[in-house]
Amino acid sequence: MFNALGYSIDGLVAGWKNEAAFRQVLLLALVGIPIALILPMPMWGHAVLVGSHLGCVIVELLNSAIEAAVDHTSLEKHHLAKRAKDLGSAAQLIGLTNLTIMWALVLLAR
Repeated sequence: MFNALGYSIDGLVAGWKNEAAFRQVLLLALVGIPIALILPMPMWGHAVLVGSHLGCVIVELLNSAIEAAVDHTSLEKHHLAKRAKDLGSAAQLIGLTNLTIMWALVLLAR
């Protein structure tokens, strides 16, 4: 269990050091989550916004992992490598779109 925690911390540190997109999504969460918790709204609104922010952070970590694995396998251009990277990017686009929609819905519900 302690080894797994160490690997997870290593992953967060690697993401912060090597991935600009991870830093951006994490900073968005570090700003957005406290704002979501401070604003007066029902508990479900807090949960939806915190969960959506954390979901984006998770998707970005997975997207970065896919990109690193594909680049490790080969730097040669290949249609399947492009597909893997594009799918990871599309997942993050959907996550960020979801985050935007959740903010809009929660704020409109207030």
